Amino acid sequence: MTLELREDNLELFFDRELSWLDFNFRVLEEAKDHSNPILERLKFLCITESNLDEFYMVRVAGIREMMLAGAEEKGLSGLKPQEVLLEISLKAKNLIKEQQNTLKHDILPELKKNGITIIQDTSQLLNGDVQFLKIYYKEEVSGVLTPLAVDPAHPFPHLLNKTLNLALTLQDNSDRDKILFALVQVPSVLPRFVELPSNGTSERRFFPLEKIIELHFSDLFYGMQVKEISAFKIVRDADISIREDNFTSDLLTVVKKEIKNRIWGNAVRLDIISSSSAYICSTLRDLLGLQEYEVFNVDNILNTTDLMYFYGLSDTNHLKFTPIQPKNFFANISLDKIFQQIRKGDILLHHPYDSFQAVEDILKFASQDPKVLAIKMTLYRTSGDSPIIQYLQQAAENGKQVTVLVELKARFDEERNIMWSQRLEDSGVHVVYGVVGLKIHCKLLLIVRRESDRLRRYAHLSTGNYNPITAKYYTDLSLFTQAQEITEEVGALFNVMTSFSEMPNFQYIKAAPKYLHSALLKLIQNETEIAKKGKPSYIFMKMNALVDKQIILALYEASQVGVKIDLVIRGICCLKPGIPGISENITVRSIVGRFLEHSRVFLFENKGKRDIYLSSADCMPRNFFKRIEALFPVLDKSNKARIEKIISIILSDNVKARFLDHNGIYSKPKVIDQKLVDSQIELAKV
Repeated sequence: MTLELREDNLELFFDRELSWLDFNFRVLEEAKDHSNPILERLKFLCITESNLDEFYMVRVAGIREMMLAGAEEKGLSGLKPQEVLLEISLKAKNLIKEQQNTLKHDILPELKKNGITIIQDTSQLLNGDVQFLKIYYKEEVSGVLTPLAVDPAHPFPHLLNKTLNLALTLQDNSDRDKILFALVQVPSVLPRFVELPSNGTSERRFFPLEKIIELHFSDLFYGMQVKEISAFKIVRDADISIREDNFTSDLLTVVKKEIKNRIWGNAVRLDIISSSSAYICSTLRDLLGLQEYEVFNVDNILNTTDLMYFYGLSDTNHLKFTPIQPKNFFANISLDKIFQQIRKGDILLHHPYDSFQAVEDILKFASQDPKVLAIKMTLYRTSGDSPIIQYLQQAAENGKQVTVLVELKARFDEERNIMWSQRLEDSGVHVVYGVVGLKIHCKLLLIVRRESDRLRRYAHLSTGNYNPITAKYYTDLSLFTQAQEITEEVGALFNVMTSFSEMPNFQYIKAAPKYLHSALLKLIQNETEIAKKGKPSYIFMKMNALVDKQIILALYEASQVGVKIDLVIRGICCLKPGIPGISENITVRSIVGRFLEHSRVFLFENKGKRDIYLSSADCMPRNFFKRIEALFPVLDKSNKARIEKIISIILSDNVKARFLDHNGIYSKPKVIDQKLVDSQIELAKV
């Protein structure tokens, strides 16, 4: 019997949170993949830990809060908050177990083969090592340690989020029956791994800081006998919740205050070394107010994100991916000819294969060009030392009208955004701190220039952030254009974001929170109607996440009438492909590789016109209704042809692609007598 296509039909949707965890397992696959260089595999392992921490700090913290408030609201798959938390815990514990097995049995031995050894057992130390560590402890470590007793006179301290700590049970030598409980925070201001003296070979040996501290506990707890030592890490609720509808202070002041409050969030997860006694586990769990399912046993190294230290070791490039050489579109064009080049036709950039330097170049020249009158830009995330900030400052100091819309609520980048936005203001830039009730997530740049014939606008629209660092590792598409129909709408959208203007329903750009969702639904429904008439139809959609129920239902309806649909969803996918009678014409693949797939691309056959759109938005309710986003068309035929070529290569990937079935299982494609295609490698050639 065919399932009814209704939003309340829970059999039609995968759970959002569990789908995200499936994505993190796919990242872990890259850590296990022996075709990747060893330090890249280590990096993927660290990413899975970092991802999981952020997932708990934000998503799990929110669900936990709902549960504690007694909420019974069900998620997409019909699970209540308590049920979701239990399912998350089971899956996350399996993930951590796989992480640790991969580290212990695969990555650490491979590092050792390549001359990098992490010593964890004091019995492996050489004669000179102990003396070296004794001096290192005395000169570098002892002064920053603070032993913390926990008893009625010394309440449990507030240990900071994601820090490594040691829990101890102690025996008083003067009272053998008295067992005491104490803590020592492993100082994050010191290197987690200390390099030991050379042993006369090319091998580089490292010893963890927490083990150095353990070797010298008698100095910290004089007159006491250490009975047990257990390393642990606490993950806390770190989400910022801002009620913008009822505060009287300015947004900047409120965000600064909330950032300070972040460190006081409730514990949401406890990671503890698996050899710990039941006494220490239960004591920490009770002191932190956690349930048993929120405690995770770790077999090997806690806080594995610290292992990224080894990725930055000198003379290790041979243990990493060979860097690609990005093409700089403006490399052979003098800066004063950049605008002339854009007037010849729209320029499409595909990062990281095309260098982000092109964006920096146009801002550099615009900041100096006397013909440039104004620059407007949105900034969601950028690097702290970005040349973009420097060029915007220079432009303002050179008398140009510079307006920058800074999103203070960009999660975990709030402090950085506050810092450089204040630097911009000091240079005379007009900084607008977001829009009340919404996040500014669209990626737009507008340059207004007085030319001999008229005032002309130049625009840059992108699927990714104006961040020169992540542009080297994220795949994104961006467009330079001076097409009047696009640049006028970009200008009008900036006016909406800086004023009280109502958002127009533009002809070309479809902007959230008013028109993007309905525009995408209309495009999908148009293909459905075309298919009903027996004409060729096709939909391609590439994004980070697909969660919105109405979009999913519209895709199901299109599939039912024969529309072939290819979805490339890197992360969360709540749509179930391959359901008989509903989604048999839908293929869902996820690609996880050396670059983070970040571009949002939409293609609709539309009677052979093959309309292509790019966007800053994923298909999630938050993007459609709680953010300012932009969906924009690719009009130039040569650029459309290039994107179609990119899509073709992505769909031919049989190395990094994983296909989703209706049971929620991701699997590798079967390759028999076929050429192996890693799309991210092939795209470097396009």
